[in-house]
Amino acid sequence: MAEYKIVYAVIQRGPRRNHWLRVGIAFVNRDGSLNVRLDALPVSGELQIRDPPRGDAGEPAPELSDDRKPGE
Repeated sequence: MAEYKIVYAVIQRGPRRNHWLRVGIAFVNRDGSLNVRLDALPVSGELQIRDPPRGDAGEPAPELSDDRKPGE
């Protein structure tokens, strides 16, 4: 498990289109809880907290509407 996670706000841009916007970072504590630092607040109030994308051998990154990988 990564020592940190990426925080995203998912913006719906239509019935089947979403835009993943990186809005912060979360640090995993020893007890499994999270400390979250946000650079922006989502209007929807909903956040996705995910492990950072790995190299080519890792899991695929979430689909992004602007073809960027999370963390770029």
